[in-house]
Amino acid sequence: MAAEDSQDPPDQAAIDAAYDPERRAGPRGPYIERYVRESEAARKMLEGHLDVPYGTNPRESLDIFPSRRPGSPVVMFIHGGYWRALSCKEFSFVARGLVPHDITVGVLNYGLCPQVTIADITRQSHAAAVFLARNASRWAGDPDRIFVIGHSAGGQQVGMLLSHIEEPGSPTSGGPAVIKGGITISGLFDLRPLRHSWLQPTLKLTEEAAADQSPLLRIPSRSAPALVLVGGEESPAFIDQSLAYHTARTQARLQSEYRVLAGLNHYQTVEPLLDPESSLTASILAFVGR
Repeated sequence: MAAEDSQDPPDQAAIDAAYDPERRAGPRGPYIERYVRESEAARKMLEGHLDVPYGTNPRESLDIFPSRRPGSPVVMFIHGGYWRALSCKEFSFVARGLVPHDITVGVLNYGLCPQVTIADITRQSHAAAVFLARNASRWAGDPDRIFVIGHSAGGQQVGMLLSHIEEPGSPTSGGPAVIKGGITISGLFDLRPLRHSWLQPTLKLTEEAAADQSPLLRIPSRSAPALVLVGGEESPAFIDQSLAYHTARTQARLQSEYRVLAGLNHYQTVEPLLDPESSLTASILAFVGR
């Protein structure tokens, strides 16, 4: 399911079943309610600078939770929602696992389809990375240690940032070129199947746009390291997407690690970031700290 190699007509029912997480995990409502509840708690317990603009669109903002130690690594978290739902506010909770380890966390907000395209979201992620690189010291961050984490559709955005190669003298110098690593959690790396899914009326993907926004098809000649994680209870299609992306990176001789988060469904894969002592938090700390 990670690529459209067959000449047979696409089977929408099969694609929907493969890429709809609720088919395996059940209704997402209870999971989102927990995200909201735990994020509200995070904003109460952590110092936060909310709705910091990185662009002119009202949705172009970051919620930033600074480390207490100047010169700390910075992690930008990019949420999922199939590019059409949710916001940074449901994901403040990810800071609870990382800030106690002296990591500054910026939770990204971005525009949603169909008001914007996925290419627009990619430009917004790029702009936010540039903003953080230039302003990290305002929130106890080290501009030379900027990392990105993305869940689901956010994983696609991490892949696009890792695919970006900064040209010398570019006006965006100091942005994604200085990203030291990217972590994807149950990400999507080949968007072509989604053109034939229930999402298409909202995403409005053309054949060209689906290919252009597929990190699997944009493996660069050089890249920061990647940690590719996927839930063990995901559909085979989701697991295949992560494994295909990792394999393509290793074949291009780019640094990449692949790991299955055993026993976790699509919505559970980010929940361990609530806990400073979870194995997921430990994996991220090891990746950031090396």
